[in-house]
Amino acid sequence: MQNELKEDKWYHGISRYQWLVLTIASLGWVFDVFEGQIFVASMNEAMPSLVSPDTTRGQQALYNNIALGAFLIGGALGGIGFGALSDRIGRKKTMSLTILFYSFFTCLSAFSQDWWQLAGFRFLVALGVGGEWAVASTLVAESFPPKARARVGSIFHASSVLGTYLAILAGAFIIGNESIQEYAREVGYPSLPWRIGFALGVVPSFLIIWIRRSLKEPDSWQHAQETSQTDASKSMGTILDLFLPQYLKSTCIGVLLAAIGLATFWGVHIYGKNVFLNAVKAEYVAEFIQTHPDSPAEATATYLGSMKAPLKQWEMLGMFLATTGGGLGLLSFGPICEWFGRRGAFFLFHVGGLLSSLLLFNGLHSVVLIGCFLPIFGFLTLGMHAGYAIYFPELYPTRLRGTGTGFCFNAGRILAAPILFIGGWMQKDWNYTLSQTATILSMLYIIGAILPFFARETKGTELME
Repeated sequence: MQNELKEDKWYHGISRYQWLVLTIASLGWVFDVFEGQIFVASMNEAMPSLVSPDTTRGQQALYNNIALGAFLIGGALGGIGFGALSDRIGRKKTMSLTILFYSFFTCLSAFSQDWWQLAGFRFLVALGVGGEWAVASTLVAESFPPKARARVGSIFHASSVLGTYLAILAGAFIIGNESIQEYAREVGYPSLPWRIGFALGVVPSFLIIWIRRSLKEPDSWQHAQETSQTDASKSMGTILDLFLPQYLKSTCIGVLLAAIGLATFWGVHIYGKNVFLNAVKAEYVAEFIQTHPDSPAEATATYLGSMKAPLKQWEMLGMFLATTGGGLGLLSFGPICEWFGRRGAFFLFHVGGLLSSLLLFNGLHSVVLIGCFLPIFGFLTLGMHAGYAIYFPELYPTRLRGTGTGFCFNAGRILAAPILFIGGWMQKDWNYTLSQTATILSMLYIIGAILPFFARETKGTELME
């Protein structure tokens, strides 16, 4: 009886090489996310230093959203292109190319001299970022048996939290470091801290050596490659085949799920830390006014300016709290998939994302309450992203798996990008507050809750050959 129970464990029988695949794929994703989140951690410092002093806050918000939108578009093109390439030349070679791409251009971002240059580099970074996820998630799915696929997919995607933690550490201890800031002012180069943060992007390139020495192509891919050479109808990595009748519905639903998740991530989730920071600022201002009741308004602004370093620490704490909850949500998505199916898990997280967003952006004002709620908010607004790594590879045969996974996730980026531009215009031209904008964008979760009812359930099924 004990042996039978042991057989039921999802991790039983997993080989050392399979764990190695998961480790390498996850590390690639960790650094992938760091390259994306280092901008989030530094945009309040980077963008103001790249525009003229008379640029309004609304214009800066627009430029930030343009940079975020450029990142989404670049990720889309890179994910689709590198995903198809991985079906043609293999997972191992393509993963190395994507990591080299995002490492090189993140490092170059440190040398930006204008806002449009930073936005352009974000586009180029994203080409590699989008491609790496598509290849790594496909590789993980092909390397594990059905009983373990949902769990390892969750673990793989949850490793992204470590990338965000790295960005938080860079934001708190480099970008927000008072000693580094003081030194930067002394040498007449106040933008130095955030530039150092971007320069760290070169580190992931060393992962390529490990990939080339340790990984091999999955047997299923090698078999599909051999078949494609003798059967023209089984060609590898053909994007148009994703729209054949047997795959069309899955492709459309996959793209829409990703679009909603990415639009709400960049338009709702990342601003949880801003709600926390604004509450902290309000308490600082209230305390200052109480102790200096006759001071002019300019004195309050000067006081907040002098608190730049501690405010950055508070901002990074908010990001840490939301990210920690998000990581738990990503890890939980796999088990929830096994209990309620893929469709049920997507439904639950989208409903939870909507409710938690409405509460955070409209119902909470206390620093303590917001801080306590941020992990719950992160759990519910980020957890469904693990579903993309689990669900998308299950929708396609081996010859189209990298192509389909990359297309669904990254075509979703293309649809999400205009939503971010609209979010920027709402704040710049329509005078919406950040909370009002995030609340409106959170309505997308309603569509995300409806879509699973039209999706195909893949729980417990073998990957298509």
